[in-house]
Amino acid sequence: MENNTPNRIKNPETPVPKTPQMNDRDFLNDALTTEKYISSSYSTALKEASHESLYRTIASVSQETEDCHRNLYNLMFKNGWYGLEKETPQTIQQSVQQFSNYMQSQDPYRGNVIQ
Repeated sequence: MENNTPNRIKNPETPVPKTPQMNDRDFLNDALTTEKYISSSYSTALKEASHESLYRTIASVSQETEDCHRNLYNLMFKNGWYGLEKETPQTIQQSVQQFSNYMQSQDPYRGNVIQ
């Protein structure tokens, strides 16, 4: 991700050794990827929990996982190992319009207005 265009939002990168061994960036990236996978799995488990107590337990652990995920992201961003693309208002509006059009096309009640 060495793209330093004006539309790139990124902190200066903290240098890490370029060796075959894993470095801090590699460990954090691996942990962030794992947290993303775990978060997705907990989301499915929450939707399918058959018992209220189990649901509450999974919800609590899921929130801890989300917090860890956020902390890892913040640490990677702070060290310049995770960047974002800055979008223009026009691009954002275009995405909103595309999503709105898609959602309208998926509405099962479209055209079936009850009066």
